[in-house]
This record gives sequence, structure tokens and C-alpha cells, in this order.
Amino acid sequence: MSAILSADDLNDFISPGVACIKPVETLPQKQPSNPENPYEVTTEDKVQPENLPPAQISLTDCLACSGCVTSAEAVLISLQSHAEVLNTLDAHPEIRLVDSENGRPPAVGNGQEAEDGWMFVASVSPQVRASLAATYGISEKEATHMIDQFLSGPQGLRAGGKHGSGFNWVVDTNALREAVLVLTADEVDESLAGQASNRMEAPKRPILSSACPGWICYAEKTHPFILPHLSRLKSPQALAGTLIKTVLSKALGVSTSRIWHLAVMPCFDKKLEASREELTDASWNTSSSSSGSSTPVRDVDCVITSRELLTLASSRGISLSGLPLKPLPQSFSPSFPDPALNAFLFSRRFLSGQSTSAGTSGGYLHHVLTTFQARNPGSEIVTQRGRNADVVEYVLASPSGEPIMKAARYYGFRNIQNLVRKLKPARISRLPGAKVSTGSAAGGRRQPMSRTGGVSTGSTIDYAYVEVMACPGGCTNGGGQIRIEDVREVHHQAGDSESSNAVVSKPSPHELRSWLARVDEAYYSSADLDQEGEVGNRLQTASVVENETMVHAALQRWSDVTGIPLSKLVYTSYREVESDVGKKQPAPNDTTRVVELAGKIGGGW
Repeated sequence: MSAILSADDLNDFISPGVACIKPVETLPQKQPSNPENPYEVTTEDKVQPENLPPAQISLTDCLACSGCVTSAEAVLISLQSHAEVLNTLDAHPEIRLVDSENGRPPAVGNGQEAEDGWMFVASVSPQVRASLAATYGISEKEATHMIDQFLSGPQGLRAGGKHGSGFNWVVDTNALREAVLVLTADEVDESLAGQASNRMEAPKRPILSSACPGWICYAEKTHPFILPHLSRLKSPQALAGTLIKTVLSKALGVSTSRIWHLAVMPCFDKKLEASREELTDASWNTSSSSSGSSTPVRDVDCVITSRELLTLASSRGISLSGLPLKPLPQSFSPSFPDPALNAFLFSRRFLSGQSTSAGTSGGYLHHVLTTFQARNPGSEIVTQRGRNADVVEYVLASPSGEPIMKAARYYGFRNIQNLVRKLKPARISRLPGAKVSTGSAAGGRRQPMSRTGGVSTGSTIDYAYVEVMACPGGCTNGGGQIRIEDVREVHHQAGDSESSNAVVSKPSPHELRSWLARVDEAYYSSADLDQEGEVGNRLQTASVVENETMVHAALQRWSDVTGIPLSKLVYTSYREVESDVGKKQPAPNDTTRVVELAGKIGGGW
């Protein structure tokens, strides 16, 4: 290797939306009929194979699951799109809510909508708002109002369609993320204390974050030995779906099959997460009567990305830039059925709070470190950068300099591979006289291999927690985020003369990085002072103890309202998945069965 270029200079940075080069499948090309010879028969060996276009899956996400998804997953991805949103809104009238008196929660009104209608609820991630804010040159707060106006306002989706249906609530996933952060700190605390959780089997150390579905796909399909280390907590998207389906079905008497939950997320892999069989009402529903069907109902019915949100607006002929950048009237934003949960979900303290120290992917590691720092007065967080900017190691040191806890952050597929190699169990040599070692990279120090035998070499992993994300740069660089080409097209349609000439030009790597920096800036801008002079940073508005107390109270209230144990609501599981890449394709009848299974409304995969 050249002395000028070292391995430390390499990075697997990918711009959002790079096309996958692998076709979904190869089929014989359909030959046009020859009117001059209608009796001609063409044998299969004379048919030239058809060159299909690349699969519509982002490489940013595709890399995380070994470059390909299974054929069943490809079907599930194609079923979740902006077209599915419009078809669902047009197929079912919206259940209208009537405000109750004396401050009581809203109730379902009478009429045909109450009998045949559906209830539509959306959840939006902060990375999506940052992408929209950078696209239209507005603040993150204004982007929040733009999304609310589009999904629920009178000038948005409700202005068209067969029934004029819109979304009853638009939930910010920041509140659910806060719940996952607190529970993550509890999970790490139990692991360090060596105590088995009464709610769920504790994962092995080091605990690896599980909020990134691309990382989960990679672990389940290629390295099942990683699964015992994964955090058992649901992601904010999954937790939002469970809360929405359980509370609304219980409080309003609407079956879960008639509550349709849309999630707007920064990456395509979230579609795979929503299709997991572990994330259906079968995992928490104690009675089959609430769903009205024996078929499992997904907690998240459909996922679209930031880019698909633009397509959704364009399909309805709605200009997002023309929507009012102000809060919705009270008539279009009813209160959530339970007052305590309404205060938790729509609290202003959770509408912002992203900080540069927490990163762009939710701040799981940052919250764990700050929580344990608060529990150890006088301790200090020492940061050490790894081989590149996406690998960072942290040590929580006592006042005397002794390490209390070690943690790390691994972003990007290349860095994840390095982490997996360190966690791989040691292989026992088959040579005569080889010694059997009880240690491994996951549970102790590996023994070096000698010439006479032994185990393979490895590194010591003494982290308590590792935050793992498939996308280099974090979730703001997700494959479903708005690309710079989309931004140029938006401004071109708006009549911006400067962007007209730039629409056809391919962005340079410098422009791609500059665009990602703009999205990151919008993401972090929510921590600044808002118009009312309130401080957005949650660490400045409440102490760690106060924050934990409030979150635990809200979670307990959730369990009390639904009558479901909290362990069934917040935890999930993982399993080894066998990929069908390079294997014989299933018979046509099997493919038809997969399509029918995936296409069932409310069905879980």
C-alpha cells in the first residue's frame, strides 16, 4: 500500500439512495406475437433472457443485509409505498372523533364512519423533519408544522381523495425514543450488576443496540452468534406502533385491524422491521377479540421514507411549500384518549433535544454514558476516536482515573464487520494437543494461537454497550432521505432559475457531503432556543433522575390502561434468518402464496 494512502483514510461513506446493481430476479423475455405466423411455437431455449432494471432498494440499506434481501422481503418492501397510503385512505372513510365535555378524552362519533371507517395515525422521526427542513430552507420546527398540515390539515391530504380522509394524530417518535433511552440505561445497569431481568432474559455483554433494522438484518442472516448480544428493546418506531394500537383499541373500542399506523422514517430497512412477525399484536394481545381476526395485525402497517413523502404530496397535487407553517387548529388535532399519555406523547420537551454530543441516530450511547455519569458524581467521560470518524470509544472514568464503564460507537458497514470479527467466538484448533479455551471475544480475552495449536487470535471486548448503525454518518444519512437531486427538482418546479441548470448535473462527492452537513445542521438546530425562549435540550430542562421518573411513570400508566404487562409491550426477540440468495427459486405456487400472505391487509409477516 502506498505510504500516502493508509487504511485510516478509507471510509465507506455512501450518499443516500445509491441504486442497487442486483436485479430482483431474471425471467425469460416476453416475445411479441407475430401476426404473420400465429401458429409459430417458440421453445424456451430460444428465448433471450430479459435484462431487468436494478432493484428499487437503496445500497445504503442493502449493504447492511449482505447485499440482498430475500424474495419474500422484496415483496413486502414493494407493498409499502406512497401508493399504498393513498389507496388505503381512499378505500376507507376516516373515523371522526367527537370532543367530550368536562375535559374527557374524545370519543368515536356516530354514523357510517364509526361502523365501516378506519382510524389513521402517523409517526414521524426527527431525521425526516431535518431532511425536509434542509430541502425547503426552513427550521426544524417549521418542518414539523409542514408535516402536520400535510397529514392532518384541511389543505393537506384531507383536501382530496374519495373520502377526504386524513390522519387523526401525528406522533413525534422523539417521545418513544426517550422511553427506549431510559429502558436502555436500565438494561445496561442490570447487565453490569450481573442481575437477570425479571421482565426479559438479559442480553450478553457487550450489549449491542438494536434500533437499526439494517444492522439487525445483517446479524440475523450472516452472524447468528451476535443475536444473544442484541438489546431486547423495541425501536422507537415499533414502540410507537405498539402504543398506538394498544391504547386506541382499548380506550376507543376500535379493533386493531381498523387502526392503520403509518411511519415516516429515514431508511428503507424500516419497512423490513415493520414486517417482522415479532412486531404484531400476537406478541401482546391476550384475546383475539380486539383484532376481530385470527390473522396477526402489524403494529406498523406501512412505512414510507422522507423521499416518498415528497412523492405522496406530488401524487395528490399538493405543494408542501405552500402549506401554512403554523400549528393546526384544535379541531384538527384532538387530544390522545388518555390524558397522561397525551402529555407524554406531545410534550414540548421531547419535540427537540438533539445535540451534537448525542449524534444523529437517537443518542442511545450518549444517554447511557450521561446516566451512569449522573450516578457516579465526579466521574468524567473520556473520548477516543477510532480508525475513522464513525468509530469512537468512550470511557467513564472515576475521579481517580479508574474506568467505571467502557462503551463504543460503530457506524457504517465496514466498521460493523470489524466489530463482528472481534465478537466472533474463538475456534478450537483440530491439531493434536490443542488446548480448549473457555474465553472468547464476547466474554473474555482470547488466547493467541501458538504453533502447536490453540484458538485463533482476537481482541479483547470489554465494552458494556455499543451503539451500532448501518449507515455511515448515522440516521440522517439514511437511504430514504431526500437526495440533493430531489432538492434541485423541487426548486426547479418552484421556478428557481439557479437550480434549473443544475438539475441534470450529477452532484460531486463534495456536494453530497455538504448536503449531509446541511441536514445534520437542521437536525441539531432543534436544540436551540425556540420562539418562546424555551430551551430545547432535555438535559438542561430536567435532570436525569427526573427524566427517568417521568418516563417510568408514563410506561407504567400505559401498562395500567391496557392491562398488558410492560414486558410484553416494550421487548421483542430475534431469530436466525436463512437467506435465499443464490439458491433455487421457489415454485410458482410458493411465490403466489408469499404474495398473498404479504398482501393481506393487517397481516403480519
